[in-house]
Amino acid sequence: MAKIAILERKCTGCGLCQSNCPFGAIDMKNGKPDLNAACKVCGICVKNCPEKAILKLETKVDSVDKSKWNDILVFAEVSGGRLHPVCLELIGKARELAKNVNYKVKAVLVGSGVSAFAEELRHYGVSEIAVYDDPALSYFRADAYASCVEDYIKYAHPSVVLVGATSLGRSLAPRLSTRFHTGLTADCTKLELRENTDLVQIRPAFGGNIMAQIITTNTRPQFATVRYKVMNPPMRQEEAAGNIVPRKIPKAVADCKSSCVSVQPIPPKQSISDAEILVVGGRGLQKESDLDMIKELAQLLGGDWATTRPLVEKGWSTNDRQIGLSGRTVRPRLIITCGVSGAIQFTACMNGSDHIVSINTDKDAPIFDVAHIAIVGDLYEIVPALIKQLKEAQA
Repeated sequence: MAKIAILERKCTGCGLCQSNCPFGAIDMKNGKPDLNAACKVCGICVKNCPEKAILKLETKVDSVDKSKWNDILVFAEVSGGRLHPVCLELIGKARELAKNVNYKVKAVLVGSGVSAFAEELRHYGVSEIAVYDDPALSYFRADAYASCVEDYIKYAHPSVVLVGATSLGRSLAPRLSTRFHTGLTADCTKLELRENTDLVQIRPAFGGNIMAQIITTNTRPQFATVRYKVMNPPMRQEEAAGNIVPRKIPKAVADCKSSCVSVQPIPPKQSISDAEILVVGGRGLQKESDLDMIKELAQLLGGDWATTRPLVEKGWSTNDRQIGLSGRTVRPRLIITCGVSGAIQFTACMNGSDHIVSINTDKDAPIFDVAHIAIVGDLYEIVPALIKQLKEAQA
């Protein structure tokens, strides 16, 4: 762990540390800097102190024996009576990473009646599927599920554990990393595995202004959550392989004090993450009614429509229509962006699309860095022209 220390005997109270702190984590009290709870120990104040009165202290942690932690484990989530598609994407990425260090890919299933899904996983190149199947696990309880996965991790000692960044996964992963006193990186957009088995977990940081590379060097296992539609799922193999290993339910499941009082199903609704064609409106739209032409173009193409975060903040759209780190990740066959500048937090959640067409008046807009077809022009001229041509073609 690291922490910031201030040497008062050297501090002149110039206030540069306070003015340069991007998190507002430094208050000036009696002419001296005082750190508050917002401190992220980023070290910017250390670099900007002209008197060298601020230090970043590192506490060394005893390193684990990495040779005792091997293979990659994927938490295979079952949701709505089916395998969540994100678990297949994680298996595909795990297989790709495992080749570099000669690891095996394993999976763990938790729930009631999940044994049938273990057989399906055998067609995706998983060497072992651990199954915790019990009526006590018929509904998700974070502590009970965490106890099952913890039990298998202690048995198998995987070096890497991948969890889908779903509602369930976001509740499960932090509990697991805490139990093993190790790190967790959420919402990764890219993963790499070094020869020394350190997992490079890449995700946007500082509001999407940089792509951070995060590694867990001293502890194992290494936990990461990945969003749906970020990775590529593997091809299903005709021949089944891998072993299914039923596991005994840990005693901690019975000791879990939470219980289900009632269940209120939420009616399923269409998600932009599942759309094959998307038309996206961005900050370049001048008024809310201009979204009508975005919707019309999407309808004519047989697709769906979406927006960027600024339009959600204006109240023109809802969060379930937003593409970005605080919205949805998409991977359609075709995406057309209209008036979208292309901030990292947006492009990181759509740059895996098969065909990206972008319309923007700024020829230097960042969106053109990921676009396959860049159209420099006014969306108020181009979109109506596209709508007219599509209508004439359909007529």
